[in-house]
Amino acid sequence: MIFISIKNDLSEFLQDYEKLLILGVGNELKCDDGVGPFIIKKLEKELSEDNIVLINGETVPENFTGKIKKDNPSHIIILDACLMDEEPGTVKVVNSENFVNIGISTHSMSLSYFVKYLTREHDFKIIFIGIEPESMDYNENLTEVVEKNALELIEIIKGII
Repeated sequence: MIFISIKNDLSEFLQDYEKLLILGVGNELKCDDGVGPFIIKKLEKELSEDNIVLINGETVPENFTGKIKKDNPSHIIILDACLMDEEPGTVKVVNSENFVNIGISTHSMSLSYFVKYLTREHDFKIIFIGIEPESMDYNENLTEVVEKNALELIEIIKGII
C-alpha cells in the first residue's frame, strides 16, 4: 500500500527534526485542489506542539516566505494536490528535482521556484507530498477518495511526530 511508503519516507525525513513547518497549498474552491489547506485545518485542531508550525498557504505560498524564514524550521513538509498521472487519491512523495514533471497550475508561483527561493539562504530540509486529485472543478468539498486518503495521511503525520 502506498501509505507504507509514505510512512517510511516521512519517518526517515523527520528522524532528526528540531522544528517542523507544515505548509498546505491549494485552492479550497476547486474541489481536490484544496487538499493542502484541508489537511492544515484538521491538524490545527489536533496538534499543539511548540516545535510545529502549521501554515495554510492557499494559492499564494510565497506570501509566507518571511514567516517561514522567521520561524526558521529545520524541516518543511509541503502538501498539495498535483497531477502525477496516478489514480485519484494517490499520495506520493515528490522529489524537488521532479517538481517540473508534475502539474501544479493553480498557484501564482511555481513550487520549484518557491523551494529554490527558500533554500537560497537557509538549509531547510524540504519534502513535498502530492495528492492526485480526482476533480479540480469548482466545489468547496473534496472528493470522497481524496478526503479519505488525506485523513489517513493526517493520522500518519500525527503518529510520526
